[in-house]
Amino acid sequence: MIKLKDLPETLPLFPLPGAIVLPRGRLPLNIFEPRYLTMFDDALKSEQRLIGMIQPAEDSGQRLHQIGCAGRITSFTETDDNRYMIQLTGVSRFRIVQEIEGFTPYRRARPNWDSFERDLGRAEHDPAMNRHAFLDLLARYFDVADLRTDWGSLKEAEDELLINSLSMLCPFDPEDKQALLEAPTLDTRRETLVTLMEFALASGGGGAALQ
Repeated sequence: MIKLKDLPETLPLFPLPGAIVLPRGRLPLNIFEPRYLTMFDDALKSEQRLIGMIQPAEDSGQRLHQIGCAGRITSFTETDDNRYMIQLTGVSRFRIVQEIEGFTPYRRARPNWDSFERDLGRAEHDPAMNRHAFLDLLARYFDVADLRTDWGSLKEAEDELLINSLSMLCPFDPEDKQALLEAPTLDTRRETLVTLMEFALASGGGGAALQ
């Protein structure tokens, strides 16, 4: 387990709309742009192999949200056409203090980790969660949004894995994803998730297959 003192003072940034990683969650990524291939190679050479996932702000392709989450490269496969299929495992959220000017083709920043110490602890639980009601809402949302999943695995999943995996994978708008990322506690994230699913049901839903 990575400790706060081991987190780096600089972090490569991977801005990607609609893509978030959460602590202990797993995010698959397809790396193919030359600048991000360079970023991946550099991250592999670093001690902790961290990449900072962060979303662009809605009104600008250049301005970034201030809060993202660092993920550790835990597996990767190189394809025949020189792409990398990688998996990031979420470590800790961070707040951008300052972007770093330099000679790398990708963006970098000085992160502040101080507000997110709980991300480095044990998996969170949500004792206030009504799992039966939550799964019933989830089934209705999946039906309207035309999503598919392994229901057996979902029903057996621990609270954090269930809530964070849905937050990462459901096809919500980028700003809604950002709200899920910034939720301070697991129960707040679950409440936000419920609100988003209820809104989708009220508006007719929509989406693609959930892997």
